[in-house]
Amino acid sequence: MRVGVFLDEYIPEDGGGYTFQAELLYALLRLADESQHEFVLVSGRSKDLEEQVAGSSVDLLTYKGPGFFEKITAFLTRNWPNLHNALRWESGLEKKLRRADIDFVWFLSPRAQDLDLPYMTIVLDLQHRLQPWFPEVSRWGQWQIRERGFARTLRRAAALIAGNAVGQAEIERFYQVPAERIHLLPHPTPSYALAAAGKKADSSVLERYALPKDYLLYPAQFWPHKNHANLLLALKQLKDEGLEVPLVLVGADFGNQEFVEDTVIELGLGTQVHILGFVPQDELVALYQNALALSYLTLFGPENLPPMEAFALGTPVLASAVSGAEEQMGDAALLVDPLDPAAIAAAIKQLHGDKELRAKLIKRGKTRAAKWTMDDFVKGAFQVLDNFAPLRRTWRD
Repeated sequence: MRVGVFLDEYIPEDGGGYTFQAELLYALLRLADESQHEFVLVSGRSKDLEEQVAGSSVDLLTYKGPGFFEKITAFLTRNWPNLHNALRWESGLEKKLRRADIDFVWFLSPRAQDLDLPYMTIVLDLQHRLQPWFPEVSRWGQWQIRERGFARTLRRAAALIAGNAVGQAEIERFYQVPAERIHLLPHPTPSYALAAAGKKADSSVLERYALPKDYLLYPAQFWPHKNHANLLLALKQLKDEGLEVPLVLVGADFGNQEFVEDTVIELGLGTQVHILGFVPQDELVALYQNALALSYLTLFGPENLPPMEAFALGTPVLASAVSGAEEQMGDAALLVDPLDPAAIAAAIKQLHGDKELRAKLIKRGKTRAAKWTMDDFVKGAFQVLDNFAPLRRTWRD
């Protein structure tokens, strides 16, 4: 098949979504020749991609997105299918793909678009269905936007990729997608973390940001679901008991940073909590390697990227016991109830005082990090394409 690979418009500040897609693209360009299919990268960012694509067997097709009139027409035809049929209307993207003789579309991100061509996309989470009260998945129409998008694209997809059995069950439960169309490919460990694993930790990052030793690291955008508040309450409890554990927070502000900063002040943790904002990848690596532990207490599952980064970089992991966490992390992480500050405090105290436990978690984490790589993920996706190819050759557009 001739496969169009759609690259979404993520930026570095988007965090895990950007990292995942960038790593996936890099692996695809390296491994494309191992597949029986032809690949065409579809993106609006042609200038900065030309160098990446050069030297590979992957072609590049520029697409700049729909204009105002097309958006209005898409809305009308989406809501009145008979009009769609009568007009034989196709989006600008679909027309461009068909002119390029694309047989199948692979969306590298979870934000698939409406197409009549068969396509494959990934599902990272459906938390708007499970926890619709969080403003980031509900306010200003976010719930409706997510729901309408998933309802249209997931049910029509030729293939869906889920990271674990919990994720698959959620897709089946909420959107009634047959199990045979859902393929399990675990969230891979980022290659940059695996590559940096054998290198000596850069301690200069501590001086650069005036950080103390033995800090907890929490790399996460400032969303409410990242649950900074309960982690801060746990640190307050430990401080009252005589144990002050520093905390380093990194990540872009998506609306909740001011609340977190106010909470830090109210709890009297001003000298203990260090908020660095968004940091470049090399500094993030150093922050992982110099940390006492990763404290990743998100309320969203079923998979998360930072624990895999920490596993690769030799950082002990304290994480939320959310649905899917045990399947992803197994016994390589210390899992706690993320809504119980006392339980969080007890786990931090245990990690802080038990050197053997930290060593055990580091060893298990490195084993787990090496188990799932981005190359494995891409080769798994190739297999999904191989399985669909006999179906696709039954018609010609």
